[in-house]
Amino acid sequence: MGKEHVRTDKEDLIIFSYDATSTTGMPDVIVAPANAEEVAAVIKLANEKLIPVVPRGGGSNLSGGSIATSGGIVLSMMRMNKILEIDEENLTATLQPGVITADFNAAVDACGLMYPPDPQSASMSSMGGNVAENAGGPRGVKYGVTKDYILGLKVVMPNGDMVKVGGKMVKNVSGYDLIRLFTGSEGTLCVITEITVRLIPKPEAKKTMLALFNSLDDAANTVAGIIKKRIIPTTMELMNQDAMTLIEEFKPVGFPTDAEGALLIEVDGAVADVERQADNIIEVCTACGASEVKVARNAEESAKLWMGRKAGFGAFTAKAFTVLAEDATVPRSKVPDIVRRIQEISKKYNVRIPILGHTGDGNMHPNIMCDSRDPEEMKRVDAAIDEIFRAALDLGGTLSGEHGIGHSKQKYMKWEFGEEGLNVMRSIKKALDPNNILNPGKML
Repeated sequence: MGKEHVRTDKEDLIIFSYDATSTTGMPDVIVAPANAEEVAAVIKLANEKLIPVVPRGGGSNLSGGSIATSGGIVLSMMRMNKILEIDEENLTATLQPGVITADFNAAVDACGLMYPPDPQSASMSSMGGNVAENAGGPRGVKYGVTKDYILGLKVVMPNGDMVKVGGKMVKNVSGYDLIRLFTGSEGTLCVITEITVRLIPKPEAKKTMLALFNSLDDAANTVAGIIKKRIIPTTMELMNQDAMTLIEEFKPVGFPTDAEGALLIEVDGAVADVERQADNIIEVCTACGASEVKVARNAEESAKLWMGRKAGFGAFTAKAFTVLAEDATVPRSKVPDIVRRIQEISKKYNVRIPILGHTGDGNMHPNIMCDSRDPEEMKRVDAAIDEIFRAALDLGGTLSGEHGIGHSKQKYMKWEFGEEGLNVMRSIKKALDPNNILNPGKML
């Protein structure tokens, strides 16, 4: 693949030693293959020599999953960045793993189609990383997450074998569902070299609303209220007052800083359906205590609201040395309970936690603002995170809705699955990767 694509200089190693978390791990070498054959050659050699390999896309991971915590090879997939085909007859697209999500979305949109999964990191995350993490996003409430759109994969196994699973077929029940096994496996079972996804027609219209509440509890209760009315919006995002205040200081978009809570809600579909759903949502929000429901009058106003929501993480990092973005997820009916618990935990440990969340599917994003250089504060932060995850599990939830387990949540896995559940996962890992070379020290 050429010496220029095998790097060992200190500057490059440092760049690849971190992701979007505070976790770090220095690799020994960075290798950037251009095709599946080069990936297979690297993996085969690494397996023979027992060298750890960490697959890496855009580096936007929020759980330390793309960090070389055991050294070894970081396998950068970003040279494999071609959209190979957009098939408008079969409503599929085939692409390489290094394609940036936003670039893929733009290409699909130009064909009048849509790929629904929409991680907030779309401008920098890779499609291969999305598959490895089973990424979601705000549209998950209506459209689901990455696993719901993967039709086929080409992967390289830990021994260097190249394997194809699935294809363009919408229906396929032949053999074990390896696509679902590999999707969300966080680079621990295989390296993804090609992806075939399902597309849908681009919705005819959409409408964006911002519902404001004097009570965060009322805002949280409205989520289940809307779903109970058999309305499934495209997005339903919760923001608390602290989050909106920080966003306005960072990137003013018109979020009111005197509201205790807000829901950013969007509906899409046929024009008549959009109007009807929007009217029904406004009615439910008002009945649940909304002081006002603002409706974006055009695409520009809608884009401005979403620009504010997407600026959340940047707004928090602008005011804190360290921001730990967690994503504990609960059943929708338990959203008010987890919001209350996060607020109580914030006060108990004197830790600032602005709250965002894809609350339409119960996916909360408590963002812990802190300073990792302060040992005393980090003790309180660690205790707060422990309690947040315990609260989510007690409410029938899960550790992660979309960020993955990686390195940062690994210690909590036994809380959710017990040793019996973990042993099932370990047996799968052992069968496919007996030498434990692929992303060791992650997830399990």
